[in-house]
Amino acid sequence: MTTLAPALPQLRIGPHTVRPPVVLAPMAGITNAPFRTLCREFSGGKGLFVSEMITTRALVERNEKTMQLIHFDASETPRSIQLYGVDPATVGKAVRMIVDENLADHIDLNFGCPVPKVTRKGGGSALPYKRPLLRAILREAVSGAGDLPVTIKMRKGIDDDHLTFLDAGRIAVEEGVTAVALHGRTTAQHYGGTADWDAIARLKEHVPEIPVLGNGDIWCADDALRMMRETGCDGVVVGRGCLGRPWLFADLVSAMEGRAERHAPTLREVADVMVRHATLLGEWIGDEARGVIDFRKHVAWYLKGFAVGSEMRKKLAVTSSLEELGGQLNELDLDQPWPDGADGPRGRTSGNNRVVLPDGWLKDPYDCAGVSADAELDTSGG
Repeated sequence: MTTLAPALPQLRIGPHTVRPPVVLAPMAGITNAPFRTLCREFSGGKGLFVSEMITTRALVERNEKTMQLIHFDASETPRSIQLYGVDPATVGKAVRMIVDENLADHIDLNFGCPVPKVTRKGGGSALPYKRPLLRAILREAVSGAGDLPVTIKMRKGIDDDHLTFLDAGRIAVEEGVTAVALHGRTTAQHYGGTADWDAIARLKEHVPEIPVLGNGDIWCADDALRMMRETGCDGVVVGRGCLGRPWLFADLVSAMEGRAERHAPTLREVADVMVRHATLLGEWIGDEARGVIDFRKHVAWYLKGFAVGSEMRKKLAVTSSLEELGGQLNELDLDQPWPDGADGPRGRTSGNNRVVLPDGWLKDPYDCAGVSADAELDTSGG
């Protein structure tokens, strides 16, 4: 059933008005410039589209891969960079570099990543447990950012016994953060189970001073409307729901502007988007073959639910040229309609994982003695 939106409040991120209040979640290896271009095209340029994770150490060291990842298309405005860091001094240097060199218009800080290589160093979703460290990082970032707005994205906590989102939200307000996004899962849940939208509502009540964005289990435009209605959040952050489905942003804009139309593309239309996506990747990388190879991970998401045999899926997953990709797609029954159920969950769904943390991390939320600049990652993109 299609829901029509009530009048929605404006979402302000510092000087930027985000209308409708829809944000593309940073996803490692996914939300590079080509994918952001596709999503932005479908949205008509409306919304906010954030880069994949950039590590502060790699940025200040001008790592070659990192410098490519912070490239924005000329049409992207505002330019949004997500930073990951665990050392306040390094985070401060990275933020000042962004300001001094005019590299972005908005900075988001990653306190939500649950992957072991990040949490084992005390970063991502593990970090808010150390309240003084979180405060120190936010203070450095906000003071260094000047007029640039700083936002954060986080999870509920490490697990149900170590919830941090309310404390983290309050610290964010006190340190001058512009907005906070909450993924309604713990680190232990990873991407399994069901997102806790009640936690988003609790956070909104706890920090009424700044916008709160909700994240988790938005698989279609009507889910976004329902989240905003049920939680009172000021906007939504969409991640896995748009994998292989960048036109979801057209649906989100339509829904939030009170229109009923939704995209249900045929396989022919999907195939056209697949080729364009691979083409954009090749142009961005500077090598057609590498672009098509990078695109391979998207194939299964785009074809979810369509009647495509296993042998053809295998062939599509090893293509290495645009001609080969287009030729194999043309062998499919391209008149297939959008499949029932294809709007549902996609991407990673694993849950109940053991959380990998530094030794003794949970002994004292106020003891940050074991955290040092050595915990910084030296590569970007997750």
